[in-house]
Amino acid sequence: SIIKLDQIILMKTAIVLPTYNEAENLPQLAAAIFNLNIPDLSIIIVDDHSPDGTGQIADALSKKYPIFVIHRPGKLGLGSAYRTGFDHCLDNGAAYILEMDADFSHQPKDIMRLITAVKDGADLALGSRKVPGGQIVGWNWQRKFYSNGAMFFARLLLGLKTKDITAGFRCFRASALRKIAFHSVQSNGYAFQIEMIYRLEKSGLKIVEVPVTFPDRHLGRSKLGRQDVLEFFKVIFKLITKQ
Repeated sequence: SIIKLDQIILMKTAIVLPTYNEAENLPQLAAAIFNLNIPDLSIIIVDDHSPDGTGQIADALSKKYPIFVIHRPGKLGLGSAYRTGFDHCLDNGAAYILEMDADFSHQPKDIMRLITAVKDGADLALGSRKVPGGQIVGWNWQRKFYSNGAMFFARLLLGLKTKDITAGFRCFRASALRKIAFHSVQSNGYAFQIEMIYRLEKSGLKIVEVPVTFPDRHLGRSKLGRQDVLEFFKVIFKLITKQ
C-alpha cells in the first residue's frame, strides 16, 4: 500500500513527471492516471518553477492523490528532472519506475502495458512509435522527416537495435537504472533518452518496444528548442568516441 510519512511516499510503482507550464494538462492527467486503479502507484512531479503556476496546482493535487512534488528553482532540463525523480523513487523503494510527458502525447491507458512488459522480464519497456502497431498522429511531414532522419542517423552511428530511441514513454526495472549509473548521464532532452538507451544496450539489458499511438500534445506548446537539437548531435559524437 502507499504510505505518506512526512511528505515521503513509499511506492512500488512510480511515474516521474517533469513539468514546465503544464497547468492546463496536469489536473486532467492526474485524474486519468489514478482512475486506472493501478495498485501501489505514485506520481513524482518535478516542476521547474513554472510561471503558469503548475507547481502550485501540483501541490493541491498532492492533497488528493499519492503525489510527491519536487520544486526546483528554474528550468534545469529534462534529463536533470528525470535524474532527480529517479533518485527519489529508488530511495523510496520503487520496483518499477516510469517516465512520461505531462501533455497527453503519452496516453495513460498504455501505462499498464509498459508495467506488464517489465513484470514479464524486460529491463526497459518502451512506448514505441516505430514498431508495427505504433504510430504518430498530428505531426506534419517536415516534423516526421526530421525526427526519422535524426533517429536513423543516431541508430546507425551508435549501432543501436532499439527503433524508437527518442521515445520518452518508458518503464524501467529499478535494478536496470542502478546498473547503468544514470547519474553520470548529463545530457538533456532527446539526447538524454538516446544516451539511456545506449547504456542499457551496452550493458546487455533487455529492452522491449510496446507499440503505442502518439498524438500531438493535447494543450500548450512543445518545449523542444534549438539547444536540444545541438545537444543531440554533441552527445552522439561523444558516445561514438567512447566506443
